[in-house]
Amino acid sequence: MAELDDAVSQEPPVWAIFGDLMSGLVGVFVLLLVWALGFQLELAQNLEEEVARRQAEEQRRMALEEALADPLATGRVTLRDGRIGISGSVLFSLNSDQLQSEGRALLKTLIGPLRVFLDDRGEMLMVSGFTDDLPIQKGNSRYDDNWELSAQRALTVTRALVEEGMPPEMVFAAAFGAQHPTVPNVDNASRAQNRRVEMAPVPRGTTNHE
Repeated sequence: MAELDDAVSQEPPVWAIFGDLMSGLVGVFVLLLVWALGFQLELAQNLEEEVARRQAEEQRRMALEEALADPLATGRVTLRDGRIGISGSVLFSLNSDQLQSEGRALLKTLIGPLRVFLDDRGEMLMVSGFTDDLPIQKGNSRYDDNWELSAQRALTVTRALVEEGMPPEMVFAAAFGAQHPTVPNVDNASRAQNRRVEMAPVPRGTTNHE
C-alpha cells in the first residue's frame, strides 16, 4: 500500500500538466500571430508598390496621350490598348511604300514622348504593317502579295524613326499582311481603316536583337 502511495505521489500534478499545455498553446498562438502580422505587412508593402507602379504607368500613358492629342483629334492616329495606329493614307499612297511628307512629320513628333515612354518601362517599339484583304494587282506593283507590302511599309516607318532620332536598338519591324483587321473588310471605308501601321511597346527580349 505504501508503495502505491509513493507511486501516486511521484506523478506530476494535473495543474502542472495543464500549465505546460497552456504554455505550448500560447506559444503556438504567438507564432501564428507573428506570422499573420508579417504576412499583412508584406501584403501591404506589395499593394503599395503595385499602386505606385500603376500610378507611374498612368502618368506615362497620359504623357503619351498628350503628345498624341492633335493627331488623335484629327483622326490621323488611334490609340487602343497601348497600340498607336497610324492610318495608311497618312503615311503612304495606295500600294506604295514611299513615306509621304505628312507621315514623316507626324512620326517626328512622336519620337520624343515614345523614347521617354520606352525608357521608363525598359521596353522597345514594335512597328507593324497591315493591309486590307484585296490582293495585290499584278503588273501594278512590285510586290507579290500583301505580306511583302506590309513588311516594306513597316521597314520604311522603322527606318524613318531611326533617321529622326529613335535609337536603332529600341525599334524593330513586323509584318502581318491582311491578318488582324481592325474592322471587317466590307467596303472602301473599312479597308482604308485596315491599311495601317501600328506601333506598340513590347518587353525587351521579344526579339533576338540582344
